[in-house]
Amino acid sequence: MEYNLLGDSVQIKEINETIKQVAPTNISVLITGESGTGKEVTANALHLLSRRADKPFIIVNCGAIPEGIIESELFGHNKGAFTGAIETRAGYFEMADKGTIFLDEIGDMPLSTQVKILRVLESGEFMKVGGSKYVSVDVRVIAATNRNLERDVANKSFREDLFFRLKSINIHIPPLRERKSDVKVLFNHFISSFSRKNKIEFAGIDNDAMEYIINYSWNGNARELRNFCESIIVLIPDRQLNIVDVKKNLSREVPDYRHLPALQFQAKEPTEKDILLRALFELKTDIMDIKHILNKREIEDINSSFIAEDDFVLKRNDIERMTQDEIDKEILKYLLKINKWNIIRIAEILGQTTRNIYRRIRKFKLSKRELNEY
Repeated sequence: MEYNLLGDSVQIKEINETIKQVAPTNISVLITGESGTGKEVTANALHLLSRRADKPFIIVNCGAIPEGIIESELFGHNKGAFTGAIETRAGYFEMADKGTIFLDEIGDMPLSTQVKILRVLESGEFMKVGGSKYVSVDVRVIAATNRNLERDVANKSFREDLFFRLKSINIHIPPLRERKSDVKVLFNHFISSFSRKNKIEFAGIDNDAMEYIINYSWNGNARELRNFCESIIVLIPDRQLNIVDVKKNLSREVPDYRHLPALQFQAKEPTEKDILLRALFELKTDIMDIKHILNKREIEDINSSFIAEDDFVLKRNDIERMTQDEIDKEILKYLLKINKWNIIRIAEILGQTTRNIYRRIRKFKLSKRELNEY
């Protein structure tokens, strides 16, 4: 049985070859890529093609575990180690012994915990919370992140030694918009799977509708495409899909990034500045509450001097003079005000965890009182 990422693109074929080469080894792997590109699928393939395939595969979302308990979750704790520790408990690393542990969103892991992960990678040992002796495990570590860890290392928010230790092998999964030949393959796979599962016969899709799907930006990548297929096959089960059906059931048309001033000289991997500015543009189509603000000046006009007006003004010339932190702060202030301090909503817009948003709020010393005056 073969375990491959689906797709006809050169990038996916190369990734599948890398998976086959790397999987049988015990070397650590760092998987990078935007949210929804298939990082967990890649990690699962690495495990299933390894010599550890019949052993545990433990998935840990580092960004979803509160900072105060992450070490207990990863390494376990002894009875009485803290209030509520009524019994000794094994952590994820102990559960993964002889198998594989997948540390998803490792870029969100606290620095203090990163030190302990580095020790496990180097010696295979860790100490439980409240413990007095080291526990040895045989675990292969696969990590993933949608963050730019090189930038995080430069900003001192991620340990350089851990970064280089993890990056023995780096598998980068490009976003779906950069491998359009994969869209039709994934569409047909998802439709076939959901048709079979729900016992619904798919009546097909016309050429214009398929062309629209292929050229859609898919900001949520394969995950967004999967959700679209699942919903449309239930909503329109009895006739061929046309372009009206597709447009009606897609959440929004993502702007053509080639027309964004901030992305004119974009490198292969976007910077945080690019991502934040892109998120601001996407608000135009994503949040009805601010649509009337952004529409006061045509945002598609690449000769426009402004990115938005009224509550938030950011000129292109200003962008070049501002530091990363200054832009980060201004956009965060804007999002907090527009979304009435809805942290969950802001995290979704920026593709971040809520913990990261709170961390930035503390970093920039932002408060609701300040935003009322903003």
